[in-house]
Amino acid sequence: MNSKLLKELLLSGESETVEFKTSFGKEVIETLVAFANTKGGTILIGINDKGKVTGVKIGQETIQNWVNQIKQNSSPSIIPDVDITKIDGKEVVIFSVGDFPIKPISFRDRYFKRVANSNHLLSITELASLHLNSLQLSWDAYEAQNTNLLDLDEKKIQKFIDRVNESGRFQLEGTWKNALEKLSFLKNGIPTNGAVLLFGQDAPPYNIHIGRFKTPSTILDDRMFRGTLFEAVEQSMRYIMSHLKVAFEFTGELQRNEIFEYPLAALREILLNAVVHRDYTSPVDIQIKIFDDAITFFNPGKLFGDLTIELLRGNNYQSRTRNKLIAEAFYLTKDIEKYGSGYIRIRQEISAYPTMKFDYEENGDGFLVKLSYAEQKISSGGVNGGVSGGVSGGVNDLLDFIRLNPGKKTKDFTVALGQPRRTIERWLRQLKDQGEIKFRGASKTGGYFAENET
Repeated sequence: MNSKLLKELLLSGESETVEFKTSFGKEVIETLVAFANTKGGTILIGINDKGKVTGVKIGQETIQNWVNQIKQNSSPSIIPDVDITKIDGKEVVIFSVGDFPIKPISFRDRYFKRVANSNHLLSITELASLHLNSLQLSWDAYEAQNTNLLDLDEKKIQKFIDRVNESGRFQLEGTWKNALEKLSFLKNGIPTNGAVLLFGQDAPPYNIHIGRFKTPSTILDDRMFRGTLFEAVEQSMRYIMSHLKVAFEFTGELQRNEIFEYPLAALREILLNAVVHRDYTSPVDIQIKIFDDAITFFNPGKLFGDLTIELLRGNNYQSRTRNKLIAEAFYLTKDIEKYGSGYIRIRQEISAYPTMKFDYEENGDGFLVKLSYAEQKISSGGVNGGVSGGVSGGVNDLLDFIRLNPGKKTKDFTVALGQPRRTIERWLRQLKDQGEIKFRGASKTGGYFAENET
């Protein structure tokens, strides 16, 4: 290693690809394994964690013994590149490894990856993803266990084929079996995991759990959606829309302008990201929480491959796809656009909402996305001004309350929601006109029920 590059490494300090050690030991082997499981990296032995040169004593067999220990304690065996140099008259040993092509690599039956400037133990799901990704495979491309063609729904497949052909992105000809084979949804005549998720006769064991919350601990409504992925997306989107506030703007035209609490295209993009990119080896549900001024989406599975939060914040990140067949299916039907452009489109959509924030983070073993706002947008020109009519958020709150408290009367609603009687009566008329509620019983003893209540 030339002296200029070495000085740059010392100045920049420890990082995702650089580590300093004063001596050789098991921590060196662990770090080399973590480097090999991530992006590769360099360890400088004879440097303390402050970047100060301490030097290391090297005997005739020292380097060979160290290399043998690295080989014997890593599986598959790592053989690092070795360089010996002098800095200020002191000897420094440099071990370097690349991004290992077949992963994961273990150190004494434990698996590590490099995150920032430290080593992290890999979870079971991270191990599986790392292995599949290194083979350029994905879980959804494997044969589904104990399944055959009878487990697929021909009508769902044909609907998918029709949508693909209409989209113009690809043309599927021949029988539906030919189409599935062409798209790799059949392997040796057996449906893949992706085929079962998209076209199965029975609903797969994965839920989208959605709740309407007044506070983090107060649930107004709660629903679980389970179906093949195309079905689950549409059902979930309809439910989310039913709980959104809507401002009505009248601009002099015959038809009023409806302004949803959040841009629907952004919500759909976030929902699709959760479904397409979730870790299907995890039993955890996709969880969506709708609050008065925020909505959150959580899906199991951290960012895939080398994608990071920092890269997502830019507009030139490259797509990293955990479920290649599922992503391809939603792309061919035009449910998703060009790979790697989802967050760019979300930012474009919310740019018309002046106080809206778009936040995201890795959270536990999953990924959390949040849209929130300080003030609801109620006109096409911005947050305030030019509105006749009202916002329907209170109507949805009233409907949620009736669903959870069937048989209550108008006076109960005024107390629970803190609204004047005239407002409650107007909302009740609106919900009755929409067919959402009915009054049952005598006028003095009866009460309101949601239409689906018995």
